[in-house]
Amino acid sequence: MIRIAVDAMGGDFAPKEQVEGAMLAVRKIPDIQITLYGQNNEIAKYLTSTERITVVDCPFVIPMGEKNPVRAIKEHPDSSMASALSSLRKGDNDVAVSSGATQALITGAHLLVRRMAAFRRTAIAPIIPSLNGKGTILLDCGANLEIKPEHMLQQAYFATVYAKEVLKRPDPVVGLINIGTEEGKGRELEKTVFDLFRSSNLFRFCGNVETKEILNPPCDILISDGYTADIVMKTMEGTAKGMGELLKTELTATFLGKLGALLAKANLRRFKKRMSAEEIGGAVIFGLWAPVIKAQGASKAYGYSNAIRQAADVVRNAVYPKVAKYVQESGVVFGSEE
Repeated sequence: MIRIAVDAMGGDFAPKEQVEGAMLAVRKIPDIQITLYGQNNEIAKYLTSTERITVVDCPFVIPMGEKNPVRAIKEHPDSSMASALSSLRKGDNDVAVSSGATQALITGAHLLVRRMAAFRRTAIAPIIPSLNGKGTILLDCGANLEIKPEHMLQQAYFATVYAKEVLKRPDPVVGLINIGTEEGKGRELEKTVFDLFRSSNLFRFCGNVETKEILNPPCDILISDGYTADIVMKTMEGTAKGMGELLKTELTATFLGKLGALLAKANLRRFKKRMSAEEIGGAVIFGLWAPVIKAQGASKAYGYSNAIRQAADVVRNAVYPKVAKYVQESGVVFGSEE
């Protein structure tokens, strides 16, 4: 059985959606067992089935707007988030899932789960929609607002292993987000990363990729610093939502539009599904000793169940042990801590 720790109190709609998502995941996935970490009296309101689900009572909840995540994690080891993360180091669980405050989760992962040997920086790496239907790994989405080129090299390397083992891409390609495709474009960071990636033999590199190609990139993995990639992801989400609302307004404005919408109902539903973050589930945090999945703060039960499904896939495919083995056997050195 794959043992999954769930922070049941982290998220905009916790614990209702987390608990219902856990029950949905158990019904769909036969080889998982889930431990819900949170306030028992709140969880009990929504937990209608305990099949392969147990509860660990945690009195404290780290709020979504936490301003001092380091203090919150250190002063509240009994919080739902800290308890779920600590269970990985204790060997009680194989993977943790949380839709709690992002910076608190990153901080807790660093302090309680710890980074994998030889890795200097973690990265949040969601899979964004693509026109080919396969999806593209986007990193780093907010873990490192400023970062060194050699740390981006390690993140890209981890992403290629994830793409091979979980997404089943036999020969994944990395692209660097930039303001132009030509060599020499961008800030000093992009110029240095371009040269570093081009000279590396750790993965295939296609060069610079402009954001206008974000839905149809010539690669499997798109990488930038945390500030840039997070803006790219949120712009995509906002644009997709806005386009959906515009389309709805136009289609319901006239009788013929309403008729067309009725005839295209199935197509519109598939379009919405392809652009929905709920289908992906969450973002893997690369570079840790054990896997942690960051689900969206606004996740509903279906989306949260997909984050749990994603967590099970990572464990089932032994992604983290394979990365550790590859690094050890290759003797790869990724640069200094600072």
